[in-house]
Amino acid sequence: MADISIIQQHTLTQPAARAAAQKVADKLASDYGLQCRWEGDVLRFERSGVEGVLALEQSQAALRIKLGFMMSAFAPAIEQKVAESMRKTFAA
Repeated sequence: MADISIIQQHTLTQPAARAAAQKVADKLASDYGLQCRWEGDVLRFERSGVEGVLALEQSQAALRIKLGFMMSAFAPAIEQKVAESMRKTFAA
């Protein structure tokens, strides 16, 4: 298994940060076939071999992804793609 952890700083209001997180979730869902659901300020997503959370805090968004054995081979590419998406989406 491989774990990916990305912390993205932001200066967005809570509603704007939630909208940005939803954009990241929509991209993840589209690219990797994930099911996403909100639980308060935490967005949970999963599919076979992938699970994770995107937690919104006042000045940062914390993404944690656990990849199963089959998906772990793609961890570097996934991490790079998701980190870039978060940088662009959470930019002020």
